[in-house]
Amino acid sequence: MTNPFVQMLQEKQVLLADGATGTTFFGMGLQSGDAPELWNADFPDRVTTHYQAFADAGSDLILTNSFGGTRYRLKLHNAQDRVTELNVAAARILRQVAENCERRIIVAGSIGPTGEILAPLGELEPENAVDAFAEQALALEQGGADVIWIETMSSQEEVELAVRGARQTGLPIVFTMSFDTNGRTMMGVGAADMMGLQHRLGVHACGTNCGIGASEVVATILNMQASKPADGGDPVLVAKANCGIPEFIDGEIHYNGTPEIMARYAVMARDAGARIVGGCCGTSPGHVAAMRHALDTTAPGPAPSIEEVVRELGEVSAGAQAQAGGQHEVKTRGSARRRRRR
Repeated sequence: MTNPFVQMLQEKQVLLADGATGTTFFGMGLQSGDAPELWNADFPDRVTTHYQAFADAGSDLILTNSFGGTRYRLKLHNAQDRVTELNVAAARILRQVAENCERRIIVAGSIGPTGEILAPLGELEPENAVDAFAEQALALEQGGADVIWIETMSSQEEVELAVRGARQTGLPIVFTMSFDTNGRTMMGVGAADMMGLQHRLGVHACGTNCGIGASEVVATILNMQASKPADGGDPVLVAKANCGIPEFIDGEIHYNGTPEIMARYAVMARDAGARIVGGCCGTSPGHVAAMRHALDTTAPGPAPSIEEVVRELGEVSAGAQAQAGGQHEVKTRGSARRRRRR
């Protein structure tokens, strides 16, 4: 029997993912420093409302409320012994929403970094990391996940360990990394490095999420597309951008991306080569609905140039432009600054 995630990729050229989890929950009363994963047990109705909002907005794929669901992240909240309970609940609540929907929705089991430093620089032994990732992945599978979604990673080593753990399930695997340091991850991984990692691991899809905005994500997808190994097949690419840039207003963080900008980003990310497009921090169901409409009503076009990305979405870091071989760095960055002052 074909896995639903794999089948949907065969049937549709582009899948629309969801948006932000934390941003939504803060609006429901989550306090800074609290663990959203605890809501799977304490406030399942709120988690259901969150999932349902993105289903109603048109998402084909929704991530479970389990980003910090390893024993290491839950230990910060004295919940390290509740890994199975909280992750099963995260997937089970979303599975129920998906089954009540008139169209198919993919349940993506979210796994984030452990937050620990790997040995020998830190105290986390690799095999212990594998065990922790496996524990979480198996619980997500038990709860009804269709795919294991490893996200917001910075180091190749942690991705490899997470994939090893996730492979103890029978589910497809996706991983995404956050390119937020001049076109690279915090640990120095570039687009070409990531595509090499995907080739070695042979997972179903890979890409980028979070980072520093829509323009950087589209530039990274262009770089990934250009860096696909000649003998590596045609891996599915994922783009999940933050909704603009965070701003601190009246004691709260707000993201400045509009539905119109996110709609334009979704089309450009698709044309750049992404087959799964969504939002990350700050992306509301309203933004996702605008992205759905744009993808459904805008015919596919040629891949945008770096200059077009800057013109439509804003600045791109020098590092990302260098990886793309961009020749217009000074001109386009200056033009973007002038436009934003208007």
